[in-house]
Amino acid sequence: MSDAMLDKIAAAASLQELDGVRVALLGKSGEITARLKSLGAMDAETRAAEAPRVHALREQAAAAIAERKAALENAELERKLATERVDLSLPIEPGSQGTVHPVSQVMDELAEIFADLGFSVAEGPEIETQWYNFTALNMPENHPARAMQDTFYLEPRTEDEEPRVLRTHTSPVQIRAMEAHGAPIYAIAPGRVYRSDSDATHTPMFHQIEGLVIDRAITLGHLKWTLETFLKAFFERDDVVLRMRPSYFPFTEPSAEVDVGWSMEKGRRVVGGQEGWMEVLGSGMVHPRVIANAGLDPDEWQGFAFGTGVDRLAMLKYGMDDLRAFFDGDIRWLRHYGFRALDVPTLSGGVGA
Repeated sequence: MSDAMLDKIAAAASLQELDGVRVALLGKSGEITARLKSLGAMDAETRAAEAPRVHALREQAAAAIAERKAALENAELERKLATERVDLSLPIEPGSQGTVHPVSQVMDELAEIFADLGFSVAEGPEIETQWYNFTALNMPENHPARAMQDTFYLEPRTEDEEPRVLRTHTSPVQIRAMEAHGAPIYAIAPGRVYRSDSDATHTPMFHQIEGLVIDRAITLGHLKWTLETFLKAFFERDDVVLRMRPSYFPFTEPSAEVDVGWSMEKGRRVVGGQEGWMEVLGSGMVHPRVIANAGLDPDEWQGFAFGTGVDRLAMLKYGMDDLRAFFDGDIRWLRHYGFRALDVPTLSGGVGA
């Protein structure tokens, strides 16, 4: 490349000037472009000798322009870093601070409580195979939970593929956690789940938290103590009373519904006392078939599982009446029930804000 061209590129003092040099050299009417166009008018011998020099000239010019551009961009960045400042002491503008959704706050509260009990957090996909969502959890093909009116089925991607589902519970994470980590395992699985239902206490999408313990010599006594400790910490009351009623879930045996006592305070039903009972979660000892489906030996490992609706816990703790309002996006509702970003749940300071 001629020294004159290099000097033009090196002399560009800004990105705008450099782009002008690029157009003058490599644009449609540029100097190097004109040389490329002239190759067509040459005889074969001359073109064979001249073409490599012209193409090399173009490559050199493009490389020099790219190098100069990078240098100018770095110089501009250094200038900004040296001259621009952000005043972190400026106050927050009124009305600009957001709020934390009650569901997110309760998720954090639950994670804090169970972390103190030695549980880790496990996650899984929201679009699940029928194996993980049903079959591995001891639900045969004719089980009512697979009915179309309860489950959202997705169109298969190929003719041979079994339709996937939007997970109907967080229980599939049990199987994935046992497959991935083996035993012993102490984990909770919070997340979104989907069912075809909608009224004041049900929505097509809602949040669940699943708990799983797999270890040796685990009994119902361990389950009851865990649930009592969890509920007392969550509702921040020592007078929380539990009642376990026999029930049926295909993935636990024996199974139990768990009720908590409630009492009336200032005309409102609150958790605590024993004036009445309300159901809050389902639980039981993990079925041996589920343990075996996860690749573990049920003769060596036992465990318990429990699950509850995060949205329902938020309603009970913070006095909300309609589950549908959680998802309406009404900013007035969020301003009333929302939490400040700095209201971080801690056991020492209280998990409730």
